[in-house]
Amino acid sequence: MNKSSPYSLPTPFETAPLWLRRQYRPWALAALLAVAFVMIPLLGNDYWLNAILIPFLVLSLAGLGLNLLTGYTGQTSVGAAGFMAVGAFASYGLLLRVPGLPLPLALLGGGLVSALVGLLFGLPSSRIKGFYLMVTTLAAQFFLEWVFTKFPWFYNHASSGTIFAPRLEILGQNIATPVGRYLLTLSTVVVLTWVAVNLVRSRVGRNWMAIRDMDTAAAVIGIPVVGYKRLAFAVSSFYLGIAGALWTFAYLGTASASSFDINRSFQILFIIIIGGMGSIAGNFIGAAFISLLPIFLSYAGQVLFAGHVDAGQLQNLQKIIFGALIIWFLIKEPEGLVRLISNLHERLKVWPLRF
Repeated sequence: MNKSSPYSLPTPFETAPLWLRRQYRPWALAALLAVAFVMIPLLGNDYWLNAILIPFLVLSLAGLGLNLLTGYTGQTSVGAAGFMAVGAFASYGLLLRVPGLPLPLALLGGGLVSALVGLLFGLPSSRIKGFYLMVTTLAAQFFLEWVFTKFPWFYNHASSGTIFAPRLEILGQNIATPVGRYLLTLSTVVVLTWVAVNLVRSRVGRNWMAIRDMDTAAAVIGIPVVGYKRLAFAVSSFYLGIAGALWTFAYLGTASASSFDINRSFQILFIIIIGGMGSIAGNFIGAAFISLLPIFLSYAGQVLFAGHVDAGQLQNLQKIIFGALIIWFLIKEPEGLVRLISNLHERLKVWPLRF
């Protein structure tokens, strides 16, 4: 990996001494997974599971999908929500029209359909890039929204134009409870994150990063640039499709094409920009920032301005503060919060000599 690249963002563990990484990283990961799979289901209430943890995990997965395309391959996209919609509607259609299809296979099928659609819209990447490719993905976003609104077949001719979560079962066990939906989402995110970590460390990931840093040089050394760009679109859309299905089934319960509008695409783009492009950990940090900061600002506003500012003005004030903080973070550390955390870790290693 080119260390001078602005996207080559080491995590705090990567900046630690080698012995520290080897000795403590597996234990830290095991402890984190134990908390996520055991402690949170036992101690977490329905509000935390439904309103905070499930959307955080799904947005992290969506950010991971977009980061594989934009952060690791350098292909700009603002159509992430459109591919999420493909995965949601495809998974719904499979569960509806294939009797007895297990839920995991329906999620996998939705991801594969989304990958095919992403591959189709990624074909122009062989000839265009930058701003023009961004416009192409923007057109894909609006086109997919129009398709899922115009043709009732996709939402089973429902008068409301929405799809809904079917009965959520795995191996005959009902997982429609908050804990069940949380564990379904968490398990999916853990497996796909593990796949992504190994993917970016493989030859495919190294070729993606070479294309990102300079596609002309990558072509000169023999990397099939066009093929790897299209592969990045397919893999990214696969992740986004599964995220869209989980967003519908595990979080919202019901969704329409408007649930995956351009605002959702920008939200996912902000996640990888704030967290750190070209970083696996940055997706989770950015999703936590996007998910938790509005809740914190809402609580702080109610405590500080209760009875003094009406609800409408308070909501606008929260948006102003949220936007100002995003701008401040981007100015303070353009490479994302993951770089900010890494720099803090470096300072702590030499504290109190220098901080």
